Amino acid sequence: MVDTPPARIRSRVPIGTALCWVAVGPTAAWATVRLVGLDRGPLVQALAFTPYVAGWSVLALALTLALRRWWPAAVAALAAVALLGVVVPRVLAAPQPAVTGPTIRLLTANLLAGAADASTLVELVRRHRVDVLTVQEFTPDAQAALDRAGLDRLLPYRSLGAQAGANGSGLYSRWPVSDAGVRNNRGGWRFSQAYGTLAVPGGPPVRVESAHPAAPSALDQVDGWRADLVAQPPATPDGGLRILAGDFNSTLDHGPLRALLHTGYVDAADATGAGLTGTWGPYDGDLIPPVTIDHVLVDRRIAADEVTVFDLPGSDHRPVLATLRLPAA
Repeated sequence: MVDTPPARIRSRVPIGTALCWVAVGPTAAWATVRLVGLDRGPLVQALAFTPYVAGWSVLALALTLALRRWWPAAVAALAAVALLGVVVPRVLAAPQPAVTGPTIRLLTANLLAGAADASTLVELVRRHRVDVLTVQEFTPDAQAALDRAGLDRLLPYRSLGAQAGANGSGLYSRWPVSDAGVRNNRGGWRFSQAYGTLAVPGGPPVRVESAHPAAPSALDQVDGWRADLVAQPPATPDGGLRILAGDFNSTLDHGPLRALLHTGYVDAADATGAGLTGTWGPYDGDLIPPVTIDHVLVDRRIAADEVTVFDLPGSDHRPVLATLRLPAA
């Protein structure tokens, strides 16, 4: 006669297996969505948190191995490799083009409808010898406050489109700006984007634009978000140099931003190993894990030497400073 194991012991195997699948299933589904590029509807906002899910995928794999559930472990391993494969390169510096032209220090900042502290931002410009500043959510009051703090003396050349609320945009420069203007996105938010061509001493002309596509803050805004990203000026590998710097409301896990990069841009933070540094989320008190939605996209012929992120009181974003080197003129 064969002894029957106690019910308590018999139930351990299915419970352990179920626990493993519960841990592994979401990471496998997430990896599929990310790799296939299914950023639609509510998945758009969710995909911004892919780096956190990549971290969880390692824990899920460890759980399956510890419990010796080999089928869940195999799926967990595939999901972890896929997710880590798209996330880990952001903390690894990439080789840069060998260029001998001048250095540009470019700072971009979202001012949260003009609420950001102007004196802090101007002090960042002064202390770090910033050459170019792009701002989003730029209001007439913010413009006046920045000049009172001394920005007009530090960066006297400009292309400005201040507006009440969150729609304004601005470009400030140490060097003369030509072909300047402001264009409006067509997404639901209709954020504007100031632009201009910089006459950099010792270097070629550089077209800089303060980027601000619509935010996918609700399901009815996703189409506008996608349309604004598609409408961003592509890189011109056979033409003049371009830089897009601002609040893209997108991370490198969003397909439309990756498509823009594929036209010939490089994300400066990604290129320097700072691609996981958070720029938006909890900085005005919201209980949101940090995500990286502010970017400096540069022509692939431009070298990215360093990217640093700072705090800015009054804003829910953190300014991003990129130190760049141009090809020689």
